[in-house]
Amino acid sequence: MTSADEFVLQLLIDKGIVDSAVIDDARAKVAELGSEGNPDSDALDLLVDEHAVTQLQIAQALAEEFNMDVVDLADVRVSNEALELVPFELANRYKVFPLEGDDNEVELAVCDPLDMDAIDSISHVIQRSITSRVAPLEDIEKAIHQYYDGAHVEKVDSMFSGMEELGEGEIDLPTGEEAGVAEDEAPIIRYVHMVISEALKRRASDIHMEPLEKRFRVRYRIDGVLHEVENPPKRLQPSIISRIKLMSDVSIAEKRVPLDGRINIKVGAKVIDLRVSTLPTAFGESIVMRILDKEGLNLGLPQLGFFSDDQASFERIIAMPDGVFLVTGPTGSGKSTTLYSALNCINHPDRKIITVEDPVEYEMAGINQVQVRRDVGMTFSAALRSMLRQAPNIIMVGEIRDKETAEIAINAALTGHMVFSTLHTNDAPSAISRLVDIGIKPFLVAAALRAVLAQRLVRRICPNCKESHEHDEKVLSSLGIRSDQTLDANFMLGKGCSKCNSTGFRGRVGVFEMFTMNEELQQMVYEDASLVALRGKAKEMGMRTMREDGIRKVIAGVTTPEEVLHATVAESV
Repeated sequence: MTSADEFVLQLLIDKGIVDSAVIDDARAKVAELGSEGNPDSDALDLLVDEHAVTQLQIAQALAEEFNMDVVDLADVRVSNEALELVPFELANRYKVFPLEGDDNEVELAVCDPLDMDAIDSISHVIQRSITSRVAPLEDIEKAIHQYYDGAHVEKVDSMFSGMEELGEGEIDLPTGEEAGVAEDEAPIIRYVHMVISEALKRRASDIHMEPLEKRFRVRYRIDGVLHEVENPPKRLQPSIISRIKLMSDVSIAEKRVPLDGRINIKVGAKVIDLRVSTLPTAFGESIVMRILDKEGLNLGLPQLGFFSDDQASFERIIAMPDGVFLVTGPTGSGKSTTLYSALNCINHPDRKIITVEDPVEYEMAGINQVQVRRDVGMTFSAALRSMLRQAPNIIMVGEIRDKETAEIAINAALTGHMVFSTLHTNDAPSAISRLVDIGIKPFLVAAALRAVLAQRLVRRICPNCKESHEHDEKVLSSLGIRSDQTLDANFMLGKGCSKCNSTGFRGRVGVFEMFTMNEELQQMVYEDASLVALRGKAKEMGMRTMREDGIRKVIAGVTTPEEVLHATVAESV
């Protein structure tokens, strides 16, 4: 059952199968247990578990309501032709079972005749129209196990045995079909699972699958750097893409426009959440799967890369009762991780926190998270307006992109709320220019802004294989490290080991630039001072640039000069 569970519960009451008091008791038990899923679905499952209703009764009630037939799968003898029309993956995913079919039409046993999305998806994949009959869920699952888990699975398992030992191009998998998934899907399923498992093992943040003219390239982004891995045969491209789209719950048939979806998959004992993006290209659909690791949200501020003095400033700012705190940097600079870690740090029962995000990347306990949906008018600005009526203490806006969102965020800060958000600027003082450029009056910026944190990510030297190292003087000089700074330096370099895949680096750490407002800077912003003047005054008052923070991390043996040179720019003033 899906979103129609409330309808089913009401149907059981209307037909006198279950008393309304029994259903109310089931809902109360589900609420008491604190269900995180669909409460109506959990209540329906509870009724079945407690034998208040059987799945056969549910099937009969639905069939009667929609004038459909109930099929007894125990009396059905299904041909191999019917099984081949509906692959195991589709049958198991949507809980349907093929009864018979031909070149134009397939008859399915379904447990939920209200789930038209499932019927449409299956129809798109198998390129045939669908007619339905109703059967209990337990009967469908039993039939799937009986008919698909025999010779079918044994056959494809033998095809996949020893796959890990095969070299590139030697994986013996079935050819994909342009219309949908392959005839035997288990090898494709296992390959996709293996790719995700290996990415997790290597600590990758993204999986890139890119269709090129003569090959299907697979790359992992590890610590910010792309690494190409063994590619599957080009002929498997359509099947692999279809499998990932099916897992992501997006249309397999739609190949003309970009699509976004999510995957939840269990790898070992760990449940992994992936954000999937597809993009049509000249040689097929390019897919990027971003691995969302919730464990990263529990990082302490030192693990993010803060030294004790910066950490103290950061904790003081995020604990303020009102104002705007911005984190700036390009895409992939760790802005979201920093903000989520800040929220995790101040998430206490006495504070109400609401976020508006596009998309909601991580689900955090105790925080109200709002998903932007432009197709129904739920934009950043619309959500932000509604959030203010919820009387929050702290608001996080995923990104300030336009004047309207910026104005609402500024006004929220001026009326007693603490607002966290991000901007795309190159350094911290530039955030002020950016706000003014999009239409915010300088006096409002001066009054509302509390601080801006600019950041970049550099690779951290692997703690398992790092050793003392004397860096080249020319490299140190180009970074701006003076000879007197090298006297107490603890320069390190990773020699490479199994834990870091012989790269010498393991994980990433931030380099930061904290621009904190005070009365002098407020006056300069109010008077519309130039960016150069603001930056000069901030440095005069103790602001460290990202380059200077990077130098501190090189001297402390956290990272290398080359990493800091790559991630930061030299001083402009």
